[in-house]
Amino acid sequence: MNEKFSTYKGFPLVRSGNQLYYGYMSDPYVIWIQILDYKEINGEKMTSKVRVIQMDTNETNPIKAFVKNTERECGLYEALDIAKVWLDKALAK
Repeated sequence: MNEKFSTYKGFPLVRSGNQLYYGYMSDPYVIWIQILDYKEINGEKMTSKVRVIQMDTNETNPIKAFVKNTERECGLYEALDIAKVWLDKALAK
């Protein structure tokens, strides 16, 4: 089966509950975004706190696979922008 994924600024974006994976698993790095908290704005549930983690896809030790991370009080689009910058820099090396 050939599945199509949503993309954001040229990279695939897969969501499962409060977790998102951004990037190609075949690349050396991928970004894992965890939604940690929400707030309600005008009756809508909006992301208010996230953790963004850059992971090395070639590392077999899960602890060593975490290259860098940040925890921010921000929305999902800001988290995705952080992810995009990190991926661009990491993949340019």
